[in-house]
Amino acid sequence: MIARFAIATMAVLTIGPVLAQSMSPEAARRFVAGKLFSFQCVDGSRGMGRIYADGSVIGTIQFNGSGPARSIWLPPETLRVKGGMICASLKGMSFEPCFTLSRTGEQSFRGSVSGLGMIAYCDFTRRMNIAGLRSHPQLAEPATLDPAAGASRDGR
Repeated sequence: MIARFAIATMAVLTIGPVLAQSMSPEAARRFVAGKLFSFQCVDGSRGMGRIYADGSVIGTIQFNGSGPARSIWLPPETLRVKGGMICASLKGMSFEPCFTLSRTGEQSFRGSVSGLGMIAYCDFTRRMNIAGLRSHPQLAEPATLDPAAGASRDGR
């Protein structure tokens, strides 16, 4: 039984990278832009979100797989093409991380930090649209909770 598991594991580890197709920034934009993806990162962080053609991002994240899920909104041009890679300009970071994207299936891809591919990566899987996650962040302001009223300020 252990031998079968070991053989299956080795087959997946050997075949997996062969099946992954590296995506150019333009191919990645066409594959990802405007679509909803869930993600799971190697450090345990997970969430769901949408990346737009203008480089903005809206979604949720749960850091390190514990604690509350947090809403995120990153403005246009947060993600951009630089030297044939996708790079992120984030406030508070002393460097601009760049990523390589590899398509891993019909509806999935892996984003790896350049130079740290097997150490720092997230796997993304396309999902259907869900209620409450707007099609574009500029269509409406996110609702904020008013603890006294027990409802959001925008009446929902």
